[in-house]
Amino acid sequence: MNRKISNKDKKDWKDFLSSKDKVYNKDLSSPQKNINKELTKTIDLHGLSLENANKVINDFIDKCFHNNVNRIIVVTGKGLRSKNIENPYVSKDLSILKYSVPEYIKSNLKLMKMIKKIQEADIKDGGGGAFNIYLKKIKE
Repeated sequence: MNRKISNKDKKDWKDFLSSKDKVYNKDLSSPQKNINKELTKTIDLHGLSLENANKVINDFIDKCFHNNVNRIIVVTGKGLRSKNIENPYVSKDLSILKYSVPEYIKSNLKLMKMIKKIQEADIKDGGGGAFNIYLKKIKE
């Protein structure tokens, strides 16, 4: 390996340090430019009962739709600390918000008229403990 730095490299480095130009930050630019323009809201349903969570999400989706929100991130948690696990008469899979809230939304025709699609959230938005709701635009 050559440990000696060439004169050209030294000159380039010196020019770089003395330059007043800003360095382009590739991490700040996104290939999907529309993501920055979309209006996103988040709601956290941790700690709510199923009945309360369904009422809250119903009101929240309606409010977001009328305020032209594009995407809602719904955080339900993964249900790992649910007290229902201790009850042998309650299903461990279907009693937690993670599964029940999306099913409530899909079965509600009024809400589904406002929704384009529902999908699991990216890891940065909560992964398996959250999901995205993409809303339609209001027709004028």
